[in-house]
Order: sequence, then C-alpha cells, then structure tokens
Amino acid sequence: MTGLLAVPTAASAAVPSYLTQEATYTSVANGWERVERFLDTTPGFVQESYPPDGRGDQDGQRKTFFGGVAKPHSGRFLMYYAPGWNTNPKTVPVLLVHGANDNPDRAWANPGEGGGFGCGAMSCPNTGMMQYLSGSGRRVFAIGFAHKEGDNLMQAQEVGDAIAIIKARLGVSSVDVVGWSKGMMSARMYASSVKPTWGRSYAGDVRKLITLGGPNGGYDYPFAHGYAHDLSIWPECGGAVNSPAPHTYMTCYGQYTYHPEFSFVPTGGFDNYPGQRQMLARFDGAYGIDQTQQDWYTTYYGGQGFYTKGPGIQAAIDAGSLIARIQQAGVPATVQTYLLAGGAPTVVGIFNENRGPSDGVVFISSALSTVGVATVSGTATVATANHLQLGWHSSVEAQVAAWLG
Repeated sequence: MTGLLAVPTAASAAVPSYLTQEATYTSVANGWERVERFLDTTPGFVQESYPPDGRGDQDGQRKTFFGGVAKPHSGRFLMYYAPGWNTNPKTVPVLLVHGANDNPDRAWANPGEGGGFGCGAMSCPNTGMMQYLSGSGRRVFAIGFAHKEGDNLMQAQEVGDAIAIIKARLGVSSVDVVGWSKGMMSARMYASSVKPTWGRSYAGDVRKLITLGGPNGGYDYPFAHGYAHDLSIWPECGGAVNSPAPHTYMTCYGQYTYHPEFSFVPTGGFDNYPGQRQMLARFDGAYGIDQTQQDWYTTYYGGQGFYTKGPGIQAAIDAGSLIARIQQAGVPATVQTYLLAGGAPTVVGIFNENRGPSDGVVFISSALSTVGVATVSGTATVATANHLQLGWHSSVEAQVAAWLG
C-alpha cells in the first residue's frame, strides 16, 4: 500500500520557490522511509520522448510516485529518504544519484528487485548502498529521475534541486554526492556549472563528489560491440532492453527492419536516449575496435554493413556528447573528488568490454580520468566488482564510507 499525504509542511518553506512539492508517500518498499515528488517549474524543462513500445516507462512503485504517469514530464523528480535521514549522527548528508535505465530502488536499496542478473551477478542481494550507509550513521537521500535515459543537462539541474531540498530539510550548508555510471554526469555537471542556457549555476554546496564507474572520459561500448549490443534491443531479434542502438537498420531472422526510435542520433522524429549520447567518446585510438563483431567497421565508423546500417560514433558525438565540455568546465577545487572504478569485466548477460581493462562497460582509464578535476582526493579500483555491482559490492561500500569519513 502507498500512503499519500497532502503537503507542503512547515519545513518546506525554505525550499526554493521554483520547486513545487506535489506529494509525499510514506508506505515505501525496499526500506526507504518516505518519498516526495517535486516539480521544478523553471521554464526550460520539457516533456522528453520515450520509446513507443513502453520499454522506458516508469514501473513498479515509481509509477505510483509519479502520480500514475508512465511517461512523466522531465521537470518532475522523486526524493527518497532513508531511515535516519534526520537523526543519524553523521551530520553531512549524502545524496545518491543512480545511472541509466535504473531507479533508486534497484540501484541503491534492492539490487535484486529486477530479478536474476539485474545486479550483474548470478544472484542478487536485497540490500545495497542505502542500507550500508544509513546503517553506519549517515543521513542518506536519493534522487529518482522521470526519464531513465534523459537529458543530463536537465537532470543536473535536478541534482541541484535535491541538494537544495536537503539543505532546507536539515539546515546544512553542504552535501556529499555519490554518482554511479550515468549518475556521474548529472552530479559532476551540477558541480561544474555545465548547464542549459536557462539553468542555474552551481551553488557551492557539494563537499565531496564520489563517482562509481562514471565515464569521466566517456565511453564507446555500444559502437565497439554494436551487433551483440543490438541483439538485446531489436524486437525482431527478441530484444527488449531499454538502451540506444548504434544502428537504425538491422536484419533479424531474414527481416531487415528500421527502428529510428532506438537511435543514438535523433532520427525520424525520435530522440529517446539523449543522456546516453552525451556520454560518448572515441576509444578506437587507444583500444582499437572489436573486429570479432559482425559489421564492426560500419557500426563504429558509419555506413551500410552486411546486416546493419548506422550513422557511426562520430555522428552521435557531434549530435551532442558533453564529455569534452564537462572536462573543460572542470570540477571546482573546493569539491573533494573521488573516483572509483570496477575492474571485473564479468557482467552476466551482456557482451563484456574486452578491448582494455574495464568493468564490463566502462574502461578503468575513463572511470579514473582526472581531466578537469581540480582536487583529486582519492582514486580506487575494486578488481572484483563489475559495472552493475558498484552499488552493492561490499568493497565498494566500504571504500565509499571511508571516503565520506
């Protein structure tokens, strides 16, 4: 059961006026104490597009929290509160920022929520980083985004919103932020004032920034391993994963089909995966290309292959990668930054990144890239963790806790 309380409360008076608190839910799964839904009324937030077959829709309790809306407006976001959020003894709060095609529940509180293999291993635990940090005396929050693969420029603004809410709730001046994978993008972009023209600049309120498997130097996995990647996406091949494809055409069981709705590059009126495009960078110079993949050359560089056709990675980068912009903007020297990489290319159910040392998706060299980071306070590689284990692996939890202090 989900309980709905009418708000605002007295405490929310200090929340910025451009934020409207629309609902509070107190019957929340996976150990969270409560969830609030907010709307950022700032002009500029838009209704992003979603895959028409529903694979990117909100699901589970998150759909309820978004008011029963499967495709929420990107000005809306969820604030999750862990037990002890206002009573635990460590007074600097922690905001957890999840990655692509994910949510605060599976990412931080119940890695097994999605069933087998959803956590990157054969069996999945039912607790994660949230319970670990909360149980060790920290005041823990998480943000949930409307669009699972959405524009990081808008989501970075909402990271700032979440921090403003935490400051208002607790009367603190700064927050520690942990960004996992794509969550690194919005967290780092907020602290670096990488923003849309209508957006707000960094408010100077991040004490520590911790990135977990974040593509600080970008990633090119979908283009380097495109054929295997697309088999999990293309419906005619039996795919249903909510992820962008490097191809717009592909042959499955003798049928050559066109799916612009899955493209990295805006195509045919669709642009359902802007957040993934913004993370792209080329690694063919450093690690080459996986030549075992069907149509490997045309997948990476663009053109018509034997079974596929696509625009190539450079066209996708030119259509909106933000990696160079983020590195150039730089993380302010006042933000203590910590970078953690996974070192096990062992993600169950996918073709793992094999061209160089990686966590199965992101190269270690990218996750630990310090380009544009003014104050590098720590780096670490957890050799036994793959990309999908970074929110619950015991060694990662211990390292994050040590960095938080």
